[in-house]
Amino acid sequence: MRILFWGTPDFAAPTLRALIGEGFEVVGVVTQPDKPQGRSREIIPSAVKQIAVEEDLPLFQPKNARDPELIEMLNVIKPDISIVVAYGHILPKTVIDLPSKGTLNIHASLLPALRGAAPIQAAIQQGLHKTGVSIMRMVPALDAGPVLVQSETEVFDDETYGELQTRLAELGALTLLEALALIAVGKAKEVPQDESRATFAPKINREAARINWKRSAIEIARQIRAFDPKPGAYTSSQKGDIKLFGPRLMDGINGKPGEVIKVTGELVIACGTDAVRIGEVQPTGKKRMAAHDWARGRGAKVGDRLGK
Repeated sequence: MRILFWGTPDFAAPTLRALIGEGFEVVGVVTQPDKPQGRSREIIPSAVKQIAVEEDLPLFQPKNARDPELIEMLNVIKPDISIVVAYGHILPKTVIDLPSKGTLNIHASLLPALRGAAPIQAAIQQGLHKTGVSIMRMVPALDAGPVLVQSETEVFDDETYGELQTRLAELGALTLLEALALIAVGKAKEVPQDESRATFAPKINREAARINWKRSAIEIARQIRAFDPKPGAYTSSQKGDIKLFGPRLMDGINGKPGEVIKVTGELVIACGTDAVRIGEVQPTGKKRMAAHDWARGRGAKVGDRLGK
C-alpha cells in the first residue's frame, strides 16, 4: 500500500518509524508548519518532520488540510491510504475520501469513550484503571468512525500524562500494523461505535489546569499527574503562579483548603479532604525544582494559603 502519513508531535513519531521499519511505501508526510517553541521562540521542526527529513521522504507543510496546493499534490501522488496520528488540523471530507482505501486514525482511547483532543489527560484525571488505543476509519464527525482494532493497557496509579502518552504511542504503532495486516488480507472488520456510550475529552485550556484546593486530595493528585509535563497544573501563591508536580496522597492530614501544612524536607498542602505532598514545583519563568527547595527559598511557609 502507498501510504500518506499525517502527523506532527512526538506521539506520532513511533507510528511513522514503525511504517518505515516494516517496509511500507510512505509516499509522503504531511505535518504542521514549523512554529517558535518555548520562551526562546526557537524554530524547532516537529518530531514527524525530523523523521521525514532523516528518511528523505516527500514532506509537505501546508497551512491547513484545505490548502489547494496540498489537494493538487494528493491527486498527483495518489496514495492508497492515509494514516492520521495527531496531525493537529481537521481534515475535510474530500481529503479523507481521496485515497482508494480511505483514511485511518489512531485515537488514544477505547472509543467511543473519550472522543476529542485530550483523551490521555482525561483518562488520568477521571481515575480510569484502563485505557488504550483505537484504530478507526475517519469520518467528518469528531472521532465517530467505525473501529477496526483496539488495544487495552492499564493506567498505573502514579502515572503522568507524559509517561502514559509514551506507552500509548508505542501501542498505537503496533495496533496500526495489525490493522493494516488485516486490510491487506481482506479480513478487517469495521465495528460502528455505540453513540449512546460516547464521552468526550475537550481540549485543555488554562482554567482546566487551575487547582481548586476544595477538591479532594485524590482528585487534585490526578489533575497534577494529568498535566505533567505540560501544561502543568498550577496554583497561585504569594510569589506568583506556580506549577506543581509529583503528588503523593497524605491520608488523614487535614487543614484549610490550600493551606501549607509542612515545608521542612517536603511540601505538604491541605485539600478539601486529606492533603498532598508535592515533589517538584515550577515558578513562573523558572525551571522545575524540588518543592522543599522552593519553600526553603521563601517560596512558601507553614500557614500560607495557596490558590486564594
